[in-house]
Amino acid sequence: MSYKKEKVTWANYAFRYATITAAHPFEYSKLLIQLGHEPIAPWPTKTLFGRPALALPSVFQYVGYIKNIDGFSGCYRGLSLKLCDCLSSSLTFQYIREGWQFSWEKKTNRYTRTYGDIHINGDEGVGDEDEEESEEEELLSEKEERERFLACLSRDVVGRTVAVVVSHPLHVMAVRTMAQFVGGETIYSGLFGSIQALYRESGITGFFSGVVPRLIGELLALIIGSTATFALNTYVIEDPEIKTYTNGIVSFLATTVTYPFHVVSNCMAVTNCGLAAGSPPCMLHYTSWTDCWSHLSRTGQLKRGSSLLWRYYTGPQVMIGGRPVPVTPDQLVSKQN
Repeated sequence: MSYKKEKVTWANYAFRYATITAAHPFEYSKLLIQLGHEPIAPWPTKTLFGRPALALPSVFQYVGYIKNIDGFSGCYRGLSLKLCDCLSSSLTFQYIREGWQFSWEKKTNRYTRTYGDIHINGDEGVGDEDEEESEEEELLSEKEERERFLACLSRDVVGRTVAVVVSHPLHVMAVRTMAQFVGGETIYSGLFGSIQALYRESGITGFFSGVVPRLIGELLALIIGSTATFALNTYVIEDPEIKTYTNGIVSFLATTVTYPFHVVSNCMAVTNCGLAAGSPPCMLHYTSWTDCWSHLSRTGQLKRGSSLLWRYYTGPQVMIGGRPVPVTPDQLVSKQN
């Protein structure tokens, strides 16, 4: 089992948020897709298997559309609030992790054994002569290894829960700020202006719109990813080289499984909030997150936004002359009448 030193510095934060800034136009487009906003009409195409289908714009085309409407700066709508959201979440989680230490962690030189998001700390050898002895001291029995993992997992579950709850009001404001693109509103602008608008439109409970599905998704991803990584690296995989890839692969799979919770959370952050993006015909007024989940599940929309390059229209459509044609809601209503 390999060890690596855990030291979070402001340089780490700077690099992380520079990456978030660079990727924001794509995340912005992804959010609008999750909310169901498709401003570009689908066009006939064929899938990789040659089946006729209706194509939707890729995330790059979507970013280009936003740029044409709002200009280059418009591609960064909501960035400041998103950075505040990420920073508050990261600092809260790190504060809890550093403040809640176990007996084996309270030592001068610490190394960290990683299982997904779980970090189990041990000692660093103080010199070449003591390396072998230090390694022997760090050899844990299977029971001790499991107990340490469960202890760290419990701590990280608490830390992630608090981090999500603390940062969620900023998340809601960021989502609504970006959702204003749909209707061209300017209700949410800046931190303090967004706080006032959010309270005016939705009250105190509005600050936590969609927090339950987001929290469930975050915790499930943490538990699934960390537990699967620990189990594979401890009981299945023996090659140290292969173990280095386990965390990334398992984390990706865990994120894929829990993705629908984030779609529902973002929809609940916007629904019935006074914005066009959260009102019919763009979005139904959902009464609860389970109501939202049920509707998106019935219409096959729980995964929207998960594929950003090859996207296909999955709504109602008819075949005319061997080519698929989308059917609008108005056409469905007139047909039923």
